[in-house]
Amino acid sequence: MKLSEYVTHDGVGLAELVARGEVTPAELASTVRLASDAVNPQINAVVETWPAQDAPAPGSTPLAGVPFLIKDLAVAMAGQRTELGSRLAAGNVATSDSSLMARFRRAGLVTLGRTATPEFAYSTTTEGVLYGATRNPWDPTRSPGGSSGGSGAAVAAGIVPLAHATDAAGSIRVPAAANGLFGLKPTRGRISMGPDADEVFNGLAVHGALSRSVRDSAALLDLVHGPEAGDPYAAGRPERPYAQEVTRSPGSLRIGLLTRPWGGRTVDGTIIDATLRSARLAESLGHRVEEVRVDLGVSWEDFVLANARLWTTNLVTWIDGFAAAFGRPVDSTTLEPEALAAYAYGRRVSGAEFVHALATRNGVARALGRYFTGHDLLLTPTLPELPVPLGTYADGAEEADGLGWLRQVFHRSPFTAPFNVAGTPAMSVPLEADPATGLPVGIQFAAGYGREDVLFRLAGQLEQAAPWAQRTPSVWAGRHDRG
Repeated sequence: MKLSEYVTHDGVGLAELVARGEVTPAELASTVRLASDAVNPQINAVVETWPAQDAPAPGSTPLAGVPFLIKDLAVAMAGQRTELGSRLAAGNVATSDSSLMARFRRAGLVTLGRTATPEFAYSTTTEGVLYGATRNPWDPTRSPGGSSGGSGAAVAAGIVPLAHATDAAGSIRVPAAANGLFGLKPTRGRISMGPDADEVFNGLAVHGALSRSVRDSAALLDLVHGPEAGDPYAAGRPERPYAQEVTRSPGSLRIGLLTRPWGGRTVDGTIIDATLRSARLAESLGHRVEEVRVDLGVSWEDFVLANARLWTTNLVTWIDGFAAAFGRPVDSTTLEPEALAAYAYGRRVSGAEFVHALATRNGVARALGRYFTGHDLLLTPTLPELPVPLGTYADGAEEADGLGWLRQVFHRSPFTAPFNVAGTPAMSVPLEADPATGLPVGIQFAAGYGREDVLFRLAGQLEQAAPWAQRTPSVWAGRHDRG
């Protein structure tokens, strides 16, 4: 299969070719290697490739035989390295599959490697020391976002049609916006984090995926959602498969419009214009859109403080665990400045402060829950600015403490984190592009707890009304046919 043909298919489309016998999973895996060889040197999205280990029965699932990549964090394949983007964990090899990895195998996905992440996923850019900076396929001088930036860049550049991602403050939606992809953060408890973790960052983090089509994300969520024994959270079972929701009419939705973020930072004019155009598109489709103010239940400073306490205390346990396992020091030879600062901050957080942070989490969940009793969705920009130049996040990083670093990260992505704290689903849809640069602009839609069905219905409608698949970045595997 030529690369120019391969990139025209999403994951479901490739699985259909496999089911009809027009291509084999092995041939697709070989094509992925060609795609990676062609574009990965320019974007540094894939940090390691693996030989195909699975041979799914053609047609056994909607994604059987589809090539796939996993993020270098929070999911583990037996016998393969999972290093969390950190020198402290370099060489760490998983002894068994995590629960989600087992589900990926049962889904028929052929996992061919792992993608870059910032150290411990502790940023919304992907510029780690261990493997170097990942570059945005639309403009390699810019960030692909994070922390799932490697997955985002790999999918956007056409290496694979979809890839695993995680999201604790926007790490699915940020790279979706930066790379012109679809990315849905599921409800807390929709996908198991087990078995070695009951929850990550006290329920703020979830698993998901980045894709070029809505139906791919829906099909994958259908195949991997649901609790494992012992999970602390379990979202209610959906009424019907999400793949069916993509083609169902959403009806007339009541959508709130928020263009100014919590915390009050300035939003670029091009982003506001794109958001307003998306609001008008929604109205043209029969939805009711009105400007709203949304109460978080706490001040922005208290919100950031609570997140910093939860993030850093969790990070302390990760760092101590890897340091003990490998006999490595916790210092600048093993950790980047941001992680070191967060580690020092987390060790100072008291038990009472930690419990207070959990109370703040509850307050935000209640406040946003009240909003969704009166509206079906909330529409916002995903990001307040276009993808930033590489190196932007490094400015002041070495002087920041753990709270200061989180304050900078949330300043860069103020629209996304509240839905992690509340545990509610949200998606970034690649509806717009900047007229001056052609860079993608993601538009975020958030829904109430457990309402991925509403999001998928609207996403399918938007994809039909304003298709984005024909827009491709400058670094694109489809331009590299051989022979």
